[in-house]
Amino acid sequence: MSSFIDVAIIGAGPNGLSLAAHLAALGIEFRIFGKPMELWRDHMPPGMRLKSDGKSSNLADRHDEFTLGNYCAQERIQYDAEQVPIKLDTFVKYGMAFQRRFVPQLEEKMLTALDTTGDGFVLRLDDGEIVMARRVVLAIGISHFTYVPEFLRHLPDEFVTHSSCYGSLDRFRGREVTVLGAGASALDLAGLLKDSGSEVSVLARRRSIAFHSPPPGPRSLLRRLHSPDSGMGGGWQLYIFGYEPLVFHALPQSIRRHKARTMLGPSTGWFMRESIIGRVPIETGVTPNRAEIRNGHLHIRARGRDGSERDIVTPHVIAATGYRVDLRRLGFLSAEILRRIRMTDHAPVLSSKFETSIPGFHMIGFAAVNDFGPLVRFVLGARYQARRLSHCLAGVKMPRETLVAASTVNSITN
Repeated sequence: MSSFIDVAIIGAGPNGLSLAAHLAALGIEFRIFGKPMELWRDHMPPGMRLKSDGKSSNLADRHDEFTLGNYCAQERIQYDAEQVPIKLDTFVKYGMAFQRRFVPQLEEKMLTALDTTGDGFVLRLDDGEIVMARRVVLAIGISHFTYVPEFLRHLPDEFVTHSSCYGSLDRFRGREVTVLGAGASALDLAGLLKDSGSEVSVLARRRSIAFHSPPPGPRSLLRRLHSPDSGMGGGWQLYIFGYEPLVFHALPQSIRRHKARTMLGPSTGWFMRESIIGRVPIETGVTPNRAEIRNGHLHIRARGRDGSERDIVTPHVIAATGYRVDLRRLGFLSAEILRRIRMTDHAPVLSSKFETSIPGFHMIGFAAVNDFGPLVRFVLGARYQARRLSHCLAGVKMPRETLVAASTVNSITN
């Protein structure tokens, strides 16, 4: 069976669902494929709390009717825009409610192959259906782009896994485990492992662990002008890149790539300090460089701050080492698509309309980070991406009411 549609959206996380809600409101024909909120439901441990605060954790419908705050009020769940950490379970339920309300046509089918055809694209789905589409939007998030350091890649899952594998942590109850990393995924996971009865420790290359500062509460106009809030952190650079990503897009490619790698380094929420400090051993300034299995344990050779080397012995390492965009990891892309897409370091080069070098083929979310900056790494970016791309696909001009204007008004008047 085959069909022909205008737009196919691949992925049903915050970005895919927000874009679908906007396309539906604009009357654009589309189909959307994927499991709703899959990353959050299946690849994050129960009990986790979001690093982003409430006001930065909204999915986006066309008229901003259904925010996380509105959902929590409706369900009588404790909520504050900044002061109350958002529970993973709350966010997942909110995303599922958003999907039922704005994207009821979601099809829980998985893409198995994507190729070009004379009139656009041909998609093969896991139920055998073939779909022809004039335009395709990949909104697949980070789960395809897990990064494990090279010195660990040759080791079996019995000894090394990535933090995105969890899910339930029951398999580590009563066991020793070492978490590698210094960011939110590492420290959040370590705290939850400790709570679940694991003997957990953390190894980090960085010289210190960074926690966000607690929400400051009401700030004077002078302080807000000196360090405006971007939703990702304070400061004018983040503010500009967060609320006008086209400014980031206009930078030279080498600068964009550098900033995409270095802005917003590893850190975790302010509320995690009590779960980690004094409870979980953390060793910083440690640089692992090779690993091997001996006598049923993993032996990691590491260099300390003073340059000395030693072995760290552990039954299992969880690599909370982040994600790197690499289109070669997307097994459903045909060789022809990979040949035709312009890439830098295996990441797509995108136009100001999120379009690849193949006309009609767009990418949003983490895959767009090198071209649109830090905003697209977060749920906060769903609104901008959905608004901009939906207007581009509809062929209509985006209203000048931008996120910058809205945020400026809110910052001065609240």
